Amino acid sequence: MDAWVADLLAWYRSRERPMPWRGHPDPYAVWVSEIMLQQTQVETVRPYFTRFLAAFPDIPALAAAADEPLLKAWEGLGYYTRVRNLRKAAQRLMAEHGGVLPRTVEGLRALPGVGDYTAAAIASICFGQPVPVVDGNVARVFARRNLLDGDFRKPAPRRALAAWLTPHIAASGDPAAFNQAMMDLGAQVCVPRNPRCDACPLRPTCLAAEQGRQADFPAPPPAKALPERTGAALLLRDARGRLLLAKHPGDRLLAGFWELPDPDALPFPKPKRTRRLGLYRQTFTHFRLTLEVRAAKPLPDSPALPEGFCWADDPAALPLTTAARKILAAHAASPPAH
Repeated sequence: MDAWVADLLAWYRSRERPMPWRGHPDPYAVWVSEIMLQQTQVETVRPYFTRFLAAFPDIPALAAAADEPLLKAWEGLGYYTRVRNLRKAAQRLMAEHGGVLPRTVEGLRALPGVGDYTAAAIASICFGQPVPVVDGNVARVFARRNLLDGDFRKPAPRRALAAWLTPHIAASGDPAAFNQAMMDLGAQVCVPRNPRCDACPLRPTCLAAEQGRQADFPAPPPAKALPERTGAALLLRDARGRLLLAKHPGDRLLAGFWELPDPDALPFPKPKRTRRLGLYRQTFTHFRLTLEVRAAKPLPDSPALPEGFCWADDPAALPLTTAARKILAAHAASPPAH
């Protein structure tokens, strides 16, 4: 074992972060946690993880989950394709694997929503497989330590780094600790800006730190302008005080979630008067969204609604889009149009 590997493991074992999916890891819990941690920080994931496992404690429960409770358990965590793929994978596990996760990287990678990183994390943490994880945090650590060029968002540089790490994780004798140490080092110490080099166990062998070039590695990706999308959202209640909601259509990003309806897409004549409450803005991975938020007087009756709309007594009980939740929180007490 190289000295830097021993230093890394000693650092990790002396300050391991307590997490509900660590310790004596259950493969199902580790799988759920790794899917949640894709593009989401640990502290954000903690409460979602606990609630999700309370609602869906094992693979059979997840495979049998209905849409609304499943989406409600994930509400606000974003990247909703993740939870749909989780259920698809659970259903495949029930149908083809006896409800048990595969023990190999190849078997794990065949599941919906499981890529190289997640497969390596599960295989190493749960089954002791000597397969290194390589995500943005890990790539940053070794781009700096080894002065590596390349765009680590692309598969080829990541796989080259994984190949370099493979003999080191095998020699470590503890693949789970090795991978979790690298994850923690990239998340806590070797951070993108102002890395804490004085606290880093790899400082003695880090070429970027030796040359004062930490900011040069990895090379920043070129900035991309996000396209803009606009729309409108209407706050409208019926005679009984129930809120009108529309289900997001089709198989798109937010399919299955409830949202405030577009005033130009109502299932009955649009109110003649509405009042502008303001703008709501949200940035997604691939676009920016701006909604004009409007309110109307409560209707004198409760029109029957087609499929895809509902009058909600308690909107918070339904899986809502982030936009709907934040607009309702901001404008719950706003008066309607006059």
